Amino acid sequence: MHQFLQKYLGFNPENTTIRTEIIAGLSTFLTMAYILAVNPAILSVTGMDKGALFTTTALTSAIATLIMAFYAKMPFGLAPGMGMNAFFAYTVCISMGHTWQFALTAILIEGIIFILLTVTNVREKIVHSIPTSLQTAIGVGIGLFIAFIGLQNAGISVKNDATLISLGNIFDPSVMLVIIGLIVTAVLLVKKVTGALLIGIAVTTLCGLPLGITHFDGFLSFPPSISPIFMQFEWHNLFTVDMVMV
Repeated sequence: MHQFLQKYLGFNPENTTIRTEIIAGLSTFLTMAYILAVNPAILSVTGMDKGALFTTTALTSAIATLIMAFYAKMPFGLAPGMGMNAFFAYTVCISMGHTWQFALTAILIEGIIFILLTVTNVREKIVHSIPTSLQTAIGVGIGLFIAFIGLQNAGISVKNDATLISLGNIFDPSVMLVIIGLIVTAVLLVKKVTGALLIGIAVTTLCGLPLGITHFDGFLSFPPSISPIFMQFEWHNLFTVDMVMV
């Protein structure tokens, strides 16, 4: 088993154990799984089918992560990026008034450009030309953005016309559940408990059952079809100024 894992996944028994990797994998999956809800929620404001977006998010994440595992042999989970989906929905579609098909075409072109920049090593040179402080700030900014969305969806922060945001109703059961989950997870992380995030998610889920917030609908179901959004490109706008700008 170790030889197989070492050959195909870069597993090193001197640095880790199978148990550690399984816990790390489950923790990574559960902490990334928010994208399955958030990505469709953001992109569906453009008129895209939410069910198809859910399936597509899962498929693209799985394929990209498997390529990272078996080809690059790196333990990184990959999924659609927060920030890019917001740019897609709120800037390109809502603010600039383009259709989601137009934005999808732009994403395809952008992906091809990224591949060309990568295989020619230009992308690496671009990354290294960015100051280290700015590279760090990008990660922090995306983290704050995700945290802010989480606080809004949880109801901890709500819209306020005077101050932009304010504290929500912390006595609401769903808000209290989030706070409990944050406290449990934070304590476990401070105590450096192995699988702290996984345990925190599990405890929060179980606490939600008696509160009627966590709903169990079974283990398996057929995923929605991706046909409503699959290959829906606007080729006639390919060589327009707007496409180049986006």
